Amino acid sequence: MPYSLTAEHQRRDRIAQWAFDTRTILARFHLWLEDVDVTWLRGNQERGFSFAEDQLERALVAATAVTALGTYLFGRYGEGQDQPKPVLNAVKKDADAMSSYAMSEALWFLSRSLPENHAIMVCLGEGLMPKAGETPEMGANPLLGFGRVYARPMVAKFLDKRVARLINDPTYSWDTFFDEINEAGVRIWGAAIDTLENTSRFAQGATTGPMTVIHLFDQPLRITQPYEGYIGNLFIPKAVANEAADRAVLLDFHTPRAKLLEMIQATYPGTEPQNVHVWTLRGKSRTERLGPLWNEWTELGAHIIDDGWVLPNGKEAFADSGTYAPIHACGQWTDDDGASHVLILDGYAASAEAVQAATLAPNIGLDHSMVMYTSKFKLPCHRERHVMNLDPEADDFAAALANVFERDMDAEEVDEYRQNIRDARDANFTLGKRIITADDFFPKKYWRCLALAGYMLPDPYSAIEGVEKVRDDVYRVSVRATTAAGDARVDLTFRLTESIDVLNLVFNPLLDRFCAGEDYTQRAVKISDSGRIRNELQTLASQALEFFGENGIRVHFDRIHDDLMSPEKRAKIREVLEWYKANYPVWFKWLELV
Repeated sequence: MPYSLTAEHQRRDRIAQWAFDTRTILARFHLWLEDVDVTWLRGNQERGFSFAEDQLERALVAATAVTALGTYLFGRYGEGQDQPKPVLNAVKKDADAMSSYAMSEALWFLSRSLPENHAIMVCLGEGLMPKAGETPEMGANPLLGFGRVYARPMVAKFLDKRVARLINDPTYSWDTFFDEINEAGVRIWGAAIDTLENTSRFAQGATTGPMTVIHLFDQPLRITQPYEGYIGNLFIPKAVANEAADRAVLLDFHTPRAKLLEMIQATYPGTEPQNVHVWTLRGKSRTERLGPLWNEWTELGAHIIDDGWVLPNGKEAFADSGTYAPIHACGQWTDDDGASHVLILDGYAASAEAVQAATLAPNIGLDHSMVMYTSKFKLPCHRERHVMNLDPEADDFAAALANVFERDMDAEEVDEYRQNIRDARDANFTLGKRIITADDFFPKKYWRCLALAGYMLPDPYSAIEGVEKVRDDVYRVSVRATTAAGDARVDLTFRLTESIDVLNLVFNPLLDRFCAGEDYTQRAVKISDSGRIRNELQTLASQALEFFGENGIRVHFDRIHDDLMSPEKRAKIREVLEWYKANYPVWFKWLELV
C-alpha cells in the first residue's frame, strides 16, 4: 500500500520549508515560525506563480509580514490620537522610520539568496520626500525611495555607482543606464514600496487600514530621480472597457462620466445609477480639486462612497486616505434582492500608490488610465490634468498656464508650476500624453508583477484581518500575494524569541535608539554597525545626503527642515556620527560630515 502523508505531516513539512527559506529574516528579527497556512483565492502553486523562484517568493512574503508585525508592535500605533499637529507628525515619522527600517533590513538579508547577477532596486517610495511642490510638514515621512539597491556586494557596488550618476549627472540618461546594466549582464528587479500605507490612520489609532505594500517587477521602472507627486487615476472593470471598445467608445480618465455611466449600464444591464458606487478620496482639503468630479457623479445619480458605507462583505469603507486597497473591492455584484451593483475608483493618488494600483489592476480584472497632476491643490481636476502637459521651457508657458487657470498668474506662481513640471520630467515620468498606463513606467512592453500586502490592521476591502495576538508572544500576520497567475493569502504565525523590550531594540533603527537615550559609547560596536547606520541615513534623511567617490556619503544637516527632524535630534545624530567616525575611522571611512 502506498504511503501517504497525513495533514499534520504536510503541515510540518510546509513549516519546515518556509522556515528554511526565510531563516535569515527570522534570525535577524529574533522570530520563530510556528505555523504557515496558504489559502489560494485564485490559481495554485503548481501552475507557477511569479517570476521569482519559490524560495524568494517565501522570503518576500516573510519580509512583508515581519514589517507589518514590527510596525504594529513598535511603531507607536495610536499615540497621535487627539494630539496637536506637531506631535501627530512626530508619531507618523517615527512609525514610518520603524517600518522602512524593518523592510530595508529584511530586503538586505533576503538579497543574499538572490541569483548572483540579480538586484532589487527601489524605484518608487511613498513618503520619502514631500510630494513635488509640498512644504515639509505636508509629507516627507522617512520611507524607502528611489535608488536603494539590495544585492550581493559586487552587484550592489556596480549599481550604486550608476544610480548616483542618475541622480547627480544630468548627462547620464536612463537609456545609458539601462544599456550599461544589460551589457554587464545585471538583472534588476524594480520595486514600488510603501512600508506603511495609511500612516495617518495608524498614528491616530484607526481600527482599519494600515498595511505594508511592496510590488516587485521583473525589470526596473523608467525612473531616474527620487520623486513623489500625484497622479489622477480611474479604475473600472475590464468588462466595461471591453464593452466600450466594441462600441468604438474612447473610455479613459478624460471621458465624461455620463458616458462612463452609460458604458457601465450597457455592460451590466439593469444597473441603476444609484447602484454605481464611486470610491474617491474625500475631505475638505480635496474639495477644490475633486469637488467638480463629486458633483458630476452626484448629478448623474451615482453614489459617492463616504466613511462608514457598508461594503458587500459587511465591512465599513473609509475614504479619508488609502487609494490602493479599495481596488480589491472594484467590480460588479448582485445583492440579495437581485439588484446589480458596480464599484469603481475615480480621482487621484500619490505616485507610488497609483503605480502600485495600476500594476495590480490587470491581475484582478481591472482596466486603468492615469494622468499626471501637480502637487498644488488650486485647480479642479478637469483643468488640473492639463498643467503637467505644458512645456515649462516654452516662451509662452506663462500664458498657457494662465489659460488653464482662466486668470492672470503672478511670476512666483508660474515659477512654482514650472518647477513642478521639471521635477516630474527630470525623474523621467511620462508627460505630454493624453493618458498614461502602467506600461509607460517600464522599458519593455511586457512586464510582470508580484504584489504583496501585509496587514497591520483589518482591511475592509479584502476582508483580511490584521495582526492577531494568538497567545503571549505569539502573533499571526496575513499577507496577500497576487500575480497574473494567481492570488493567495498566506497566514504566518510568529513566536517572539525575546522579550518585548528586547524586540523593540531589534526592530528600531540604531540612530533612533541613541536619540531615545541608549548610551552608544557603552554598547558593543560591531562592523555591521557601519552598514546599519549607512542604511538608516538613507532612510531617515535622504535629502541631506551627497554621494561622492566610489562609496562616500557626505551629510549636510543644514538641508534637513525642522518639520522633518527636530534640531535636538539632528544634533544628537551628528554627535553619534562624530563619535563613530573618530573611534572607528576604518569602518566609517565612507562618512563625511558637513
